[in-house]
Amino acid sequence: MWKECKTSSTYESIYEPITPRPSSQMSNKSGYSLYGPYTSPRARGLAPPPSNQPLVNPDKVGKEAEVDALTNLLVQSMDSTNDPEFFGICTRCGEKVVGEGSGCTAMEQVYHIKCFVCIVCHLQLQGKPFYALDSKPYCEDCYLNTLEKCCVCTKPILDRILRATGKPYHPQCFTCVVCNKSLDGIPFTVDASNQIHCIDDFHKKFAPRCTVCHEPIMPEPGKDETVRVVALDRSFHVNCYKCEDCGLVLSSEAEGRGCYPLDGHVLCKSCNARRVQAITSKVTTDL
Repeated sequence: MWKECKTSSTYESIYEPITPRPSSQMSNKSGYSLYGPYTSPRARGLAPPPSNQPLVNPDKVGKEAEVDALTNLLVQSMDSTNDPEFFGICTRCGEKVVGEGSGCTAMEQVYHIKCFVCIVCHLQLQGKPFYALDSKPYCEDCYLNTLEKCCVCTKPILDRILRATGKPYHPQCFTCVVCNKSLDGIPFTVDASNQIHCIDDFHKKFAPRCTVCHEPIMPEPGKDETVRVVALDRSFHVNCYKCEDCGLVLSSEAEGRGCYPLDGHVLCKSCNARRVQAITSKVTTDL
């Protein structure tokens, strides 16, 4: 007979901070305005916004090319100083934006209406919701495609990522595979196939069962481990490990309470002796 300390590996789920989801902007509201309300940068005493595609001499690179690009923008702006229809340089194409209704402002930058498109799919964003990510416009679908997806429901995770066993989850999707209880902030464990279980269901499903009461041998509430008694290739709860005849709780650690098995029966020393004597007497009588 021996005693085995039975434990399970438990884990804590963790939240992984993600970049807050930028507010959706309607391109005909705060994130976007048609010209008319827009005032020329020159009239406001501001330099025109930089272009993403400046006109640069291909033979020049680095600082020199950057200076040339800024110079080109400044020259274009100065050339148009007296043009009341000039509103700035388009951030996307680097060309002048001229004429009322021909351009817009978004993310504090100037665009031709035809140039204000999703950076991924090139959908025109005039009058549509868009998201600004790293100062680049995204339509809603393309923005959602940039987000990590929950490994359970496969939908984008918009708020918090709960990461466990190396996988991302929505907090509400992180549940026990047996009882479906939410494990958000609760210790959990996994089986051999990496399926998520609450601690109770894991023990009920996988813990060895007692030969006497047939209940799983698992830690008591609030404890992380328990003791399993193994004798005659069978498992017992400590309190179920008793002499079959007199009910004495057996223990190898207590003097006079060891197990003295006989013909597969778990017996104390006294009951073992009594049975041996009875068997001997019967054999003598039969002779």
